[in-house]
Amino acid sequence: MPSTAAQRWPKSIWFAVIAAAFAGWLFYVRSAHTEPPAGGVDVRAKAARMRITARREAPSGAAAATAPPAAGVVAAPPPSASIAPPAPAAAPASSAAGSDGSLLAPYEEPVAYAVTPPEGGVPVHKEGRFRSPFAHPKWGGVAQTKVGFLLANVRNFDMQKGTFDADFFVTFTSDKPMPPLDIILTNGKADLAEKMAETPTFRMYRFIGSFSSPLDLHDYPFDTQELVIELEDDDNGTDQMVLVPDKEHTNLDVGFNVPGWEIAFTQVRILNHYFPDRFEHDDLYYSRFKFSLGLRRFAASAVFTVFMPAIIIVLISVSGLWLPRDELEVRSNATTPMLAAAVLFHYSLIQSLPATGYLTRADKLMMGVYLCLLLHMALTWMWFIFEDPKWVPRIMKFGKWVGAPLTLAIMAGGILL
Repeated sequence: MPSTAAQRWPKSIWFAVIAAAFAGWLFYVRSAHTEPPAGGVDVRAKAARMRITARREAPSGAAAATAPPAAGVVAAPPPSASIAPPAPAAAPASSAAGSDGSLLAPYEEPVAYAVTPPEGGVPVHKEGRFRSPFAHPKWGGVAQTKVGFLLANVRNFDMQKGTFDADFFVTFTSDKPMPPLDIILTNGKADLAEKMAETPTFRMYRFIGSFSSPLDLHDYPFDTQELVIELEDDDNGTDQMVLVPDKEHTNLDVGFNVPGWEIAFTQVRILNHYFPDRFEHDDLYYSRFKFSLGLRRFAASAVFTVFMPAIIIVLISVSGLWLPRDELEVRSNATTPMLAAAVLFHYSLIQSLPATGYLTRADKLMMGVYLCLLLHMALTWMWFIFEDPKWVPRIMKFGKWVGAPLTLAIMAGGILL
């Protein structure tokens, strides 16, 4: 006696269990730990590196005026309103007072003593390595300046725009007196720029601002995003000051977290920024500090919000391949509505992402889903094309022994590619 539809359903259930187990193994492989970029610090592997000790309390009263800074940390002085005080204009050389009352090194504007050629045009310096009028050959040597960085928090990370808000502290510690600094955020805009300390060899600032950073969505939803904060001194080139990363004093604040993301790594780099010629003899380089924070999407969230719905849609559709010819209506309802569900699900995914010129991993998964659903619909339409009863068992066998394994292969390709 031929098997009824109810007797054939257990085979579909077994296929669903096998497919789900295989998919779970693939998710485990995809969500495995990835190495941080060269020079980065893996926060998950070195959690102690990412957690700084509690902030030292500043000395109070008379002790505050005499206590020396410990380990590069300066007792918080009264903040001033300006981040980059302009150089005195009345005299070419002058002394500026630091926030602690000490005199900073005399500073002379480099443009003031640049030599203008007889035919006019851009003034140049005939001494030193650089001809640019902004070079400073009389400065007396390059200040090797260590840059410390503490990221207090990150808020409002917008995947659509690739923007985020950050609150951080940055310190400059040099081996010789530094020139006046004019710190700018090259990939953002400062809402607050507060100078917290200023001595000839130490400066400390606090910034709160908005930043933009390009997104890499190739591996979405298993993606790792790199949030970048870039700083540069707008006035002084590498002939006066060279930045050096101070990795021992580059940290995240205690309890730092970004909701919905896992901290993957931190990275600090120093770049030499060279402008395309803005004028003749524009040959001066500038040191740029670049801090990168790696954020990895939680793998469990990616599995249950992206992959599981897509796999369930395919499993419901593939179960119809075990239904015989007399259950054609039920078989059609197991495939065609799933195509509409897949389109709506894919649409909801891309609403939270910016437009890209490439396919994300989720896009490749959905392409596999569409191919599987079209395959199942084609196997169902074969009943209408070949109405001769002799084709009924052949179509049935083809759907079970060719259509089902091909579905599994397509979905595996969509997950792994």
